[in-house]
Amino acid sequence: MLSPSLYNNLRYGRDSAARIFEIPAAYLHPWRRESIQRLKEYQNKFAGKRCFVIGNGPSLKQTDLSLLKNEYTFGMNRIYLAFEERGFQTSFLVAVNNLVIEQCYQDFQSLNLPKFFSWRAKNLLYPTGKPDAKTHFLFTTYTGQKFARQSHARFWEGATVTFVCLQLAFCMGFKEVILIGVDHSFETKGNPNQTVVSTGDDQNHFSSEYFGKGFRWQLPDLETSEKSYQLAREVYRAEGRQIIDATIGGKLFVFPKVEYIGLFN
Repeated sequence: MLSPSLYNNLRYGRDSAARIFEIPAAYLHPWRRESIQRLKEYQNKFAGKRCFVIGNGPSLKQTDLSLLKNEYTFGMNRIYLAFEERGFQTSFLVAVNNLVIEQCYQDFQSLNLPKFFSWRAKNLLYPTGKPDAKTHFLFTTYTGQKFARQSHARFWEGATVTFVCLQLAFCMGFKEVILIGVDHSFETKGNPNQTVVSTGDDQNHFSSEYFGKGFRWQLPDLETSEKSYQLAREVYRAEGRQIIDATIGGKLFVFPKVEYIGLFN
């Protein structure tokens, strides 16, 4: 029999991923049980296909997103601000940052597409009520450098939600992943992971409203992000898959560069 403290740790996601997935499903929170089953259904579902992981950098303003209408696409955080203007909606949406989820939970709730969030933010996302059938909870952590190969396993965040998308795309079976909008550069400077409050229009993303005035957000940790990207590159290569970068004018040099428009000829 489990002790009360261990039971609560396991039920509410405060223990290691290894221990969580060794215990009987009956001890997990009902939302976790449901989510794990739905995540398993995505394992290798899109084997051999290609997808686009769409960052939120300013370069998106120069990128013809209408070309992606018939492609599989991963959007992140507040990408939905581009849906109406650009006339498209991503296939999936991923958000794992607590500050983003806390401030945008009502927007996330209203989206009618498969959504993937960090399990630890469940109460921020659904302070009342319960998740809809399109909400999936990923078990993500800040530490323990590792690349997830199973959709219901532990995901290291690698200091960027883009890395979480790369892991999720791998689990889903995508053979080729193409990055766009991953500028890997920010106008705002400061200590990595420091929480700041925006004082005006956002210059770091495709929309001035993205992290607009009054929005709390964390400064990027580009060094750790690059380490996570390098890990993703090697895992994909080892499995005969690839990640390529079609970001217009991006400053990330971990992946092979390609011309965006040439991907559709």
